[in-house]
This record gives sequence, structure tokens and C-alpha cells, in this order.
Amino acid sequence: MIRVTRLNKTEFTLNALYIEKVESFPDTTITLTTGTKYVVLDSAVEVNSRIIKFYKAVQLLSNPHIWSEEDEE
Repeated sequence: MIRVTRLNKTEFTLNALYIEKVESFPDTTITLTTGTKYVVLDSAVEVNSRIIKFYKAVQLLSNPHIWSEEDEE
């Protein structure tokens, strides 16, 4: 889960596994795989950083089964 802030400055947590894309229009818009969209105050760079941190925390990015042989060199 990642913490983000709505435009009205209320915080909420979002399951990063369901995030399909993060865009800036200039407001940051997070689109989930369900089609739900959230507009947040956090920058796209901050949101992406939190997503990566979450993936590492749940060891999604450290799974050796998803690496290619080229990554091991």
C-alpha cells in the first residue's frame, strides 16, 4: 500500500498492485486496473518512488524468477 494525498489534502492508502499508470496532466492522475482514477497532490515522481519502494518491500522486484539471464551478469 502507498499513501497519497487527494486535492482536498486528505490522505488515503492505495494498493500499488492495482496501479496501471501514473500521469501528470498537470495534476497527477493515478489509473487503476479497474478503470478507477484518482487525482492527487503528490507528484508523479513521488508516486512512482513509493510504488517501487512498496514493490521492494513485498519483494516483487527482488524475485529471481522474473530476472532474465542477462540481468544476472
